[in-house]
Order: sequence, then structure tokens, then C-alpha cells
Amino acid sequence: MGANMSRRDFLKATGATGVAAAAGLGVAMAARGAQTAPKEMPRIKLGALEVSRFILGSNQFFGFAHSSGERARAMKEYYTDERIVAIMDEAAALGITAVVAPVYARWIALWKKYAAGGGKLKSWISQPDKGELGTIEADIDASAKNGAAAVWIQGHQVEETLDAGKGDVIKGWVEHMKKVGLVAGLASHRPHVLPECEKRGYGADFYAQCCYIPDEYKPEQRDKAMETIKALPKPVIAYKVMAAARNKPEEAFQFVFKHIRPGDGVCVGVFPGDKPGILQENVSLVLKHSAK
Repeated sequence: MGANMSRRDFLKATGATGVAAAAGLGVAMAARGAQTAPKEMPRIKLGALEVSRFILGSNQFFGFAHSSGERARAMKEYYTDERIVAIMDEAAALGITAVVAPVYARWIALWKKYAAGGGKLKSWISQPDKGELGTIEADIDASAKNGAAAVWIQGHQVEETLDAGKGDVIKGWVEHMKKVGLVAGLASHRPHVLPECEKRGYGADFYAQCCYIPDEYKPEQRDKAMETIKALPKPVIAYKVMAAARNKPEEAFQFVFKHIRPGDGVCVGVFPGDKPGILQENVSLVLKHSAK
């Protein structure tokens, strides 16, 4: 893998080939313990879907490190299916109700088994990127078929389609999501894209705005992302709030919650291989700073 492994690099290099769910998954599910959230997590509405203000990300599950190749390998080795199940159940115990994940064969197999086995985390927000199925429409259909509650189209797909002058395609994606009964979202890494989609009336129920341009991570990009979030009339999920581990968690959450609105949320993935208890720490910071 290259020096900077991202979702985009991974898809180009490997075709994002799906991997079967690990054989020992049933054991991990049977071992779940009942935990109690220390404090109620605030909720927001994405269209008709109510979710926690903190949404669990999944980049780390697939080794999308936006960092060194070694770090990407460490994430992929750490996140067996059993550990993904464990972190989702821990998230649910801490008051998190949703996870964002791409439409890959490994994830679909895992999510279906997790849901059928009584998984505590109830809502999957899918992130179509054409990685395995080849088209956004196919990703949307697979999302609806396999238990997703909502969709946000991956940022590069929205940006590249808009840049190509194919706004009608983006509008068609939104219409397709709603036709199959999914709450419809659009994402972007750039600050001008989502306001343009809203201005053109594509009809998204919510948006997801990246705090940085991936692999650049300049401070001024976060400022512009916050301006975009404030300007959009619909709920927005801020993601990459810690600049792929470049920002300290305390500063990152304090900054973001100072700028986003009460109806907005954050999507954050975690890598316990760096620090056991990192998810609980992040949830505590969200509760602390969102309360302000």
C-alpha cells in the first residue's frame, strides 16, 4: 500500500474486494455484556431518522487511515469481525445509535449477522462509493436490501459528479434513495459543494461535511467547513473532526461543538489499538462540549 492510504487509494489499488465475515462471529455476539451509558447521548433528526449526535465511523475497520501504510495495516489487522462487533456494542452501551459504513460484501455480511443476532447498535447509514458494485444506484439498492436506514453518498462521488456538470445525476441518486425508502444524504470534503447542491434543489434530507480536504489538513479548511455547516438549512454531520488523528480530541470536539448547531452531529471512528478506552473518552468529550 502507498504512503497515504485512504478509501480512494484503497478502491483504486484493490477494487475493494469483499472479504467473508469471520467464522467466530457468533462467539463474540454471545459474549456481549449489558452496559449502561453514563449519561444520555443527545439525539438529532436526519429526515425521519432519529440518531445519536455522535455517530460511529468505520474507516478504521477497513484500514482507511489517511496516514502511513503501516498504520493502515495495523488497523486492518486489529479490526477482526469480532472486534467490530465489540466496538459497535460498546458504542450502543454509551448511547450511540448509528454507524456509517460502505456497501462492501464484508460489511453487509457482518451487519446482517449482527442485526439478526440482536446487535445493540440499531442504525446503519450506508456510504455508497461504487467500490464493489460499480454504480451508486447498485449501492443504494444493496443498502435498502440489507438493512440500511439512511444513505450518504461518499464525498468524492458527489464532488466529481458535480465537477463533471452532471448535477442531474446527483438529483437522481437522491430520488432513488427516497424511492427505496431510505433517508437521503450527500457528503463533500469541499466547502462549496453542499451549498451548491442545496441551491439547485437536489432534495437531500441531510448533509455530511468533512472538516478538511483529505491528505491536506490545513487549519483554514476547518474554518470554511464550519461556515458551510452554519449556512446549510438542513442537519449536517461533521466528519474527520480530528484530521485523521492529527488533532487532539479535546481541542477537536471543543472547536466543532462551538460552531455546529444543536441539530447537527459528528461522525468519528476509533482505533483502540492506539488507546484502550478511546471510544468512551470521545463520548465523554462529546457530552461535555455538546452540553455547552
